[in-house]
Amino acid sequence: MQVFKLWRASGTPLRLAPNSLLTCDKSAKAYPGWSVVQVRRRGLLRKEARAELQEKSAKNCLVLSPEDKIAYRLDSYSSLLPCPQQNIPPRIEHLVCLEDGYVIDLVSKSLDLPSKYVEQLVDFGAIYHAVVCPPPPEGSLTPLQWQLYKKAVALSHDKKRPSLKGKTIAEAQKTSRITSIYEGIEAGSYLRVHVHLKRFPRCYEIDWKSRIIAHMESYVVLDKPAGVPVGHSLDNFIECCAVFAGRSLGLDGPLRLTHQLDNCTEGCVVLAKTKEFSSEFHSLLRNREVKKYYLVLAAAPVPLGVITHYMRPGTRHPRILSPVHLPGWAECELEVLECKEVPWPAPEVEARYRVQNMGWQAKSVAYECKVQLLTGRTHQVRAQFASLIAPVIGDTMYMPAVGSFLKSPEVYPFQYMPAEVEEDTEVDTDTKMLTIDDKVLEDWIALHGPEPECTIGLQASEISWDDGAYVYKANDPWWR
Repeated sequence: MQVFKLWRASGTPLRLAPNSLLTCDKSAKAYPGWSVVQVRRRGLLRKEARAELQEKSAKNCLVLSPEDKIAYRLDSYSSLLPCPQQNIPPRIEHLVCLEDGYVIDLVSKSLDLPSKYVEQLVDFGAIYHAVVCPPPPEGSLTPLQWQLYKKAVALSHDKKRPSLKGKTIAEAQKTSRITSIYEGIEAGSYLRVHVHLKRFPRCYEIDWKSRIIAHMESYVVLDKPAGVPVGHSLDNFIECCAVFAGRSLGLDGPLRLTHQLDNCTEGCVVLAKTKEFSSEFHSLLRNREVKKYYLVLAAAPVPLGVITHYMRPGTRHPRILSPVHLPGWAECELEVLECKEVPWPAPEVEARYRVQNMGWQAKSVAYECKVQLLTGRTHQVRAQFASLIAPVIGDTMYMPAVGSFLKSPEVYPFQYMPAEVEEDTEVDTDTKMLTIDDKVLEDWIALHGPEPECTIGLQASEISWDDGAYVYKANDPWWR
């Protein structure tokens, strides 16, 4: 009989039948993050080992999360409310269920979490389910961990399971949000549990009714507060504008998203009450029939007129802009209509709105700019102003890179490029992009910081459509 040798926390080896299913415990020493805490037998297991395991723990799920991927654990878990003022590092657990059961029982028992806490995780939309366990990212598991994963998915891929009938493996690996603690889960199914949510405490500080600019039959225009996402995040379905604005108006459910603003941006956002208006507004956006104006509080002046950059493809943050056109890079255009000198916000004002101090040297004056957005790209205003050496005040992502450039201009990867890319310029035929030194680009990306935690000097001040038939304006920005 082939023998797998794994280790308990005590360092004593256990001899197990090779066709046993194994789970993991976070106290292992010999192999970080992995040791046996329970066996669901398919074959003979030595009696003394089984007794030892049953005494130690009676888990009903295989926990696939390696110890070194979990940055932080709380000593105890009681409730998600009241909302903490500071976020804690994420903790995501991956489970393969070894028996049928309800979500609340499987998660609570496997992760040693109180039932009340698990119920709140479901309410917040922090637990996901798939019929079959998706593969882990390449290189994320050690060889031993990979062997344990393969044992786990042996049950997950059992073709006799009713839930797999008529589905491909790829279809069965798609995750969906759990909406009820009493949702039945079949043995072999996969659960992803976001134990530590990304929280947005400003949701509970805002008078949401006072932020409603217009409440129409099919849509709502909201003066979005900074520090709150427009729609739900991956692990938090509740703490967002769509839910809290809908609640303040007494609506049965959350409002629908039509467009986005960054979490750190305040100002006008249109939320749909009906599916029909959402579709109609998306059509207006695609046809560029919606006009958007922004107020920007910048650390330096910018020239008036239309400004064009080109954004690197992909969804990675920060967004990298080139001053010249590159094949495959998206055009970014905005028009600066006004740029006037204003006082830099007082320290007490920055503290009140949680504007982060980025160590910018000149803090006597700032520059308020009125901008019309001509294309709508993620981070467009922030990235374009940073490229003009006039970062948005409080922007922890782009302001550090600008500061590094001012000290050492050679770090900017595009400064020696010609005004236009010539036809015979070397191009990577696979990606259709100009060949750029990857190390220089990665070094430039590394100079950027994290996303702002709350407020920056950026407001979506006005939005209009149908040739000005519908015009909505936000209140004064926070710095006035």
